[in-house]
Amino acid sequence: MATTSNSSVSFTETDARRDEMHSTIDSWIDDLVDGVNDARASAEFRSWLDVQSRFHDYSYRNTLLIKRQCPGATRVAGYRTWQEEFDRHVKEGERAIWIWAPIITKQCPECGNSPSYHENTDCNYDETSADEWSKGLVGFRPAAVFDISQTEGDPLPELQTAATGDADELVPALLDAATELDLTVRIVPKTDWPHGDAKGVCEKLSLYDAQPLVEVLDRPNQAGVAGTLIHEYAHALLHFDVDDDTERSKREIEAEAVAYVVGRYCGLDTSGSAFYLAAWESDDPEVVRERLGRISRTAEEIIEYLPM
Repeated sequence: MATTSNSSVSFTETDARRDEMHSTIDSWIDDLVDGVNDARASAEFRSWLDVQSRFHDYSYRNTLLIKRQCPGATRVAGYRTWQEEFDRHVKEGERAIWIWAPIITKQCPECGNSPSYHENTDCNYDETSADEWSKGLVGFRPAAVFDISQTEGDPLPELQTAATGDADELVPALLDAATELDLTVRIVPKTDWPHGDAKGVCEKLSLYDAQPLVEVLDRPNQAGVAGTLIHEYAHALLHFDVDDDTERSKREIEAEAVAYVVGRYCGLDTSGSAFYLAAWESDDPEVVRERLGRISRTAEEIIEYLPM
């Protein structure tokens, strides 16, 4: 997989600065796309993907229900699924997240009811016995699920996506840049973190103030904090007023590509971004190149306010 090291491009020559920045970012994006392909072929990624495939793909309606009840939810499964599939157990006292589970059973080819309901209807279908009916959706029932943060037990495989390197000066510089970018930013201690397993979020400051609020989980790896800050800054600059959930994967790709470029410019090892992008497997890594203009402009805007 491609790795990164300290930037050898300073972008300090006024006459050539813009051209140098564009060509360098283009080259780095090429490295990132190559890194995504390598990441997808790795044993580490295949192990992670195997575990992810065991989680149910919830409908849009159920996703909204989950987020309403547990905003920080990341991986959700039923009580027995956590036990039998992942050897994890729901912690005592945890409250269930309620969703609508489909009821799949044999149904009458004519009226669509299940055998038990069919007996109490006026439907006279009798061409085949109920034992021969095909299965289909006949309704929904409430079902309890739990987020991984509500469980304990064997750890699930994780992809190492966080940046590494010396960021002791970069984090303060990014916090200073937030003022110029018109962002409100908070580094939140783990004891006060309200967003579950997420490392960062970008949301409205309040119901009455539409300014973007970026909150990032504080942790010992300051390079990871810096990478998350840049990622959320990109969301604030590119996607803050976008509600189209069908574009979510592309928004994540854009934000992480910006984090990769800015982090690499600042001398961090951001090769973990390849795993992050690989995790959005529904999209070809070429989407990074397709959105190069947006990625480049946003990266340059953030770099502009960094004294590097």
